[in-house]
Amino acid sequence: MNSFSPNMLKTYQTCPKKYYYKFVEQINVPASFLKFEQGKKIHALANYYLQKINISRIESALTESEKELWLSLLNNPFFQKTCLKSEYSLTCKAGDYWVGGRLDAVVKDEERYYILDYKTGTLPKNPEYDYQTMIYLLCLDVLLENKMPLAFVYIDVKNSKNHVIEYNQKLKEEYTKLLSNACRTISSDTLFKCCPEGCKFCEYAKFCPQTDI
Repeated sequence: MNSFSPNMLKTYQTCPKKYYYKFVEQINVPASFLKFEQGKKIHALANYYLQKINISRIESALTESEKELWLSLLNNPFFQKTCLKSEYSLTCKAGDYWVGGRLDAVVKDEERYYILDYKTGTLPKNPEYDYQTMIYLLCLDVLLENKMPLAFVYIDVKNSKNHVIEYNQKLKEEYTKLLSNACRTISSDTLFKCCPEGCKFCEYAKFCPQTDI
């Protein structure tokens, strides 16, 4: 295993058995992705825009609801800052374990660097300690060699709101410990027990021997 991603850690937190099927056995179950299509379009459009690719033809093909979301992101003050990277992958070590992921964008102004994450759906329930927040901030901090102030910005595109998390030494220490412990728990697990609470909505429930659904 190269590194633990936010998706991997969230999946294990939801259900160790689901993690086992998805990331250990690598069993892929067909699922409907219709509800994610709109978000994927906005992310792709944002990436092209930040790379200064002509997007006029793509914009003309957007639905009305997609146009509203795109204009909301386009007019967001954080999205208008100087872009350094878009759709950027990076990794770092949290204790003895490698963690990593793919950032929507990294931008900056005169005060600090910002990791942007566009949300066309709902924001995490506890954004400051979401695995995505922790991994992205820790990795970018290592890349910048702790020399620049950092912040993570969840952009709620649908409601034109921002949730800003300012990174500091205390959070760095907390994130390193939390991520290291989470990775260690997964690495030492040999049973991968099912968590019944999530079986109703799990794509693996039909053949999982630990559920009677």
